[in-house]
Amino acid sequence: MNIRTVTTGGHTLIEGVPATPLLQAPEDVVALIGVCFEQAARALLLYPDNLTPRFFDLSSGEAGEILQKFRNYHIRVAVVEAPGGAPHSPSFQALMREENRGADFRIFATRDAALAWLLADDGRVTSDQ
Repeated sequence: MNIRTVTTGGHTLIEGVPATPLLQAPEDVVALIGVCFEQAARALLLYPDNLTPRFFDLSSGEAGEILQKFRNYHIRVAVVEAPGGAPHSPSFQALMREENRGADFRIFATRDAALAWLLADDGRVTSDQ
């Protein structure tokens, strides 16, 4: 699995390698959860290419299935998606509005903002989201 283990400020997280496919199908998330547990990491930093090809298409059900698995195992996930990426459907935008109320999943424009959120004690920060 093409990932990095990042330790900073006493916290460990797993980071996907940008522009590298990581999950080909929703069931691949189980191996990634296993890596998180092996490394004692409860946070995950991913990039769009790390996700399944249809993750951002809510009609596929992949986002819901993947995010629920992470929730079940209490693993917080941040995705770094640079501005100007593929446009999200109105239904995905609605999902993101709902997710932004919680502390489980967010999309950020920069790696630094994603790291700040993942490393925050309660997962809630307000800048650069």
